[in-house]
Amino acid sequence: MEDGTTPRENKKYGPDWYRVLTEQIDDLITVVDTDGTITYVSPAVTRILGYDPEELVGYEGYDFVHPEDRERNADAIETVLSNPSTSETVEVRFRHANGSWRWIEATIRNRLDDDIIDGILLSSRDITERKEYEAEAQKLAEEYDALLNNVEDAIFLLNVEENGEDIRFEFERLSPSYERQTGIKTEEVQGQTPRDVFGEEQGAELEANYHRCVNAGESISYQEELQVDEGARFWQTKLAPVVSDGEIIRLVGITRNVTDRVERERKLRQQNERLDEFASVISHDLRNPLNIAHGRATLLAEETENEHLDPLLRALDRMETIVEDTLTLARQGDTISDTESIHLTDLVGKCWATVDTDDAAIEIADETTIQGDPDRLRHVFENLFRNAVEHGGSDVTVRVGSLDEGGIYIEDDGPGIPVEKRDEVLELGHSSTRGGTGFGLTIVKRIVEAHGWELSITDGTDGGARFEVEMAEQGELV
Repeated sequence: MEDGTTPRENKKYGPDWYRVLTEQIDDLITVVDTDGTITYVSPAVTRILGYDPEELVGYEGYDFVHPEDRERNADAIETVLSNPSTSETVEVRFRHANGSWRWIEATIRNRLDDDIIDGILLSSRDITERKEYEAEAQKLAEEYDALLNNVEDAIFLLNVEENGEDIRFEFERLSPSYERQTGIKTEEVQGQTPRDVFGEEQGAELEANYHRCVNAGESISYQEELQVDEGARFWQTKLAPVVSDGEIIRLVGITRNVTDRVERERKLRQQNERLDEFASVISHDLRNPLNIAHGRATLLAEETENEHLDPLLRALDRMETIVEDTLTLARQGDTISDTESIHLTDLVGKCWATVDTDDAAIEIADETTIQGDPDRLRHVFENLFRNAVEHGGSDVTVRVGSLDEGGIYIEDDGPGIPVEKRDEVLELGHSSTRGGTGFGLTIVKRIVEAHGWELSITDGTDGGARFEVEMAEQGELV
């Protein structure tokens, strides 16, 4: 000391002031001799490790250190002993009085003054929570890397930097899948804005969605157009904000290349437009003269007898059937958007009443409700009922019920459909009965698929044909 007194003699702080200090501070103060024997432990040991100081004094500190950490602890002490002017900080696990292990961060210093501290001084604190947090963070980081490196969808991370009212978005990292699908590498775009990477026009469109996510403060989903190459133009993207201390610091984007799907949808819309035009031609330009011909032929049959009139009327009736089926087929492939709850019993009853079923019988095995378009579903049931009567005979029995896995079935006890012909009967124009248009089952398939369902043919309970409609994704049973 500058006044020539030792700390023990300092009148300002009084005798043994250093011991009072060590007993009051939160950190754990420990003194060990050069052999590692504990000579002093501050009262904080009770709060931190559950021991009374007397339980540790006289014992070697190494005995309480985790075996895997003892070498590291010994190396730190050896360094301090070899270099008295230095200090070492080491993290070790120390056994708690209850038998558990607690992480301790100890700063080790050599003896300061033989008159004050005879040995090595360790100032320690419990860092168990920090170590657990670090372990959890490490685990999450490993899981995050595993997800980022293995997921098929493309993932991109954007830093969000706010400067007053301005927000700057900068690319931070791209997943390997993103790099494969776009040819853009993380090192090429890191720290750059979307405008830097994709140009002013496309970059501005991208940033508009990023601003929308920040303003919403929650995840958003959207389809965007980003021309990367000919095979990667349209993307289905989900954007989520990362919040820290109430502020959005990052955006995580997951995007999928849907170019093929968008192109298919465009082609399908074009096909549907052509079908609508075709249906309009049939409805107006063909149906009108057909109705006139049928009316004139009917009047002629009333006025005179001629062997050619009956075949003529039958031919006109068949043409009318073909026109009706063609119109139905052209209009039933559109995706169903508006649905309603339908009682299966009511729908089956209405459809059965409109079909010429002769002596056929209908059985409803289950009372259930489905979600669908009732007008289009009437074509499904009417065509399947008509198909059962045409192939199973006038005394056929038809049964309708629900599937355990979600869906419905329509089956009969007729001759059934051979396995090798089950795909064929669903094709356009296939008919196994004289005078059939071959459109009936194709219409059924189109309407089922327009609902997002799947149609399959199998053997019925009594050996006949069984049509199963699986509704797992849409129109579930309720």
